[in-house]
Amino acid sequence: MHLYRFHLVAAAALLGSALFGLVGCSSGGSKGPAFAMGPVAVRAVSASSSNVPLDLSAIGNVQALSTVDVKARVAGQIKSVHFQEGQDVRAGDVLFELDQTPFLDAIHEAEANLARDIALTAQAKANVVKDQAMLKSAQAQADRAQALEREGIFSKEQTETIVATSESNQATLAADQAAVTSSDAAVRADRARLEDAKLQLSYTTIRAPISGRTGAIQIRPGNLVKDNDATLVTLLQTQPIYVSFSVPQQQLPEIRRYNAERPLEVIALPGGEAQETGKLNFIDNAVDLNTGTIKLKAVFANPKHRLWPGQFVNVKAQLSIEPDRVVVPTQTIETGPNGKYVWVMASDSSVSMRPVNVLRDWGDKSVIGSGLQAGEMVITEGQMRLAPGAKVHVLKPQSQAEATASNNQASGG
Repeated sequence: MHLYRFHLVAAAALLGSALFGLVGCSSGGSKGPAFAMGPVAVRAVSASSSNVPLDLSAIGNVQALSTVDVKARVAGQIKSVHFQEGQDVRAGDVLFELDQTPFLDAIHEAEANLARDIALTAQAKANVVKDQAMLKSAQAQADRAQALEREGIFSKEQTETIVATSESNQATLAADQAAVTSSDAAVRADRARLEDAKLQLSYTTIRAPISGRTGAIQIRPGNLVKDNDATLVTLLQTQPIYVSFSVPQQQLPEIRRYNAERPLEVIALPGGEAQETGKLNFIDNAVDLNTGTIKLKAVFANPKHRLWPGQFVNVKAQLSIEPDRVVVPTQTIETGPNGKYVWVMASDSSVSMRPVNVLRDWGDKSVIGSGLQAGEMVITEGQMRLAPGAKVHVLKPQSQAEATASNNQASGG
């Protein structure tokens, strides 16, 4: 028991000596704990107020305004091709020609049938005229015969014979009139067949239905094609042209609001080429349930064919300009357990952690929604050595060359 107390007293004495030595070292000018160190060297900038464009960005896919698979409308043999693969053509330009021989034969046959039926119609009409004259004469004879019968000059048998002849002439007239009607119908049918044969002949010349760029020729001259079967060539309309892209559904209300005020201007950035400017002209009628995005389309004039069907491009659209937004360099933004924050320097050179609401990035700057006012000083370098309430010493801004060297060193270059 006495031995235990002896050890306890000795330990207390050693602890007291250590504390006394620590205080003595501190009063003697030696370095103390971190919180007793001098001001931390940092760099800082003033939060600024700026008019910030409200943009949306996406990856877009270039699509032809129209795509047409050119096919033959009649069966036949391809005789000739009148374009080069990849050539720009205009609507109505001749692309292919089929062998016209069987179609010309069909036209000649239809013309012969028409001429025949026109002649038959003329003959039938002449017969009607002759029948009308004979009927008129027969009716006159029948009338006289009936009058003479009443006077007792003609017998009943003679009168009936003359009347029967008149009735026969009337039946012949009706038959010839029906023949005229039939011949007229035949002539109309022949004309329709002739027009159809001419239409079929016109289909042997295959023209471009739209203006656009031709693809690869799928069937070469000499091959037989069926009507509305294989694709001969595909035409893509590239002037104007679509760029399709999708944006998160949260941006839809703003897009609809700004597009209602004026057609939304959309910029497409093909890789390594100048930008193209177009207008938003389509907003899909439903949000994609799988991705939570809404599909948009913009139309571009594409005068120099910089936009190519199937190409992926960067798309930007400026919805509006937001005035007097607080912006700070993105490097000032830190992320902690409770979200994003910045180190703010007070007038007495002390710093504090300030939670901020970051709306979005704008180039190398961040747009602040709340938590910071324009003119407040925020720390850009040296944040890792800071603690709340620490004093700081602001270094002068770096030159461009020093900033580049510092960035290279930080990245391991």
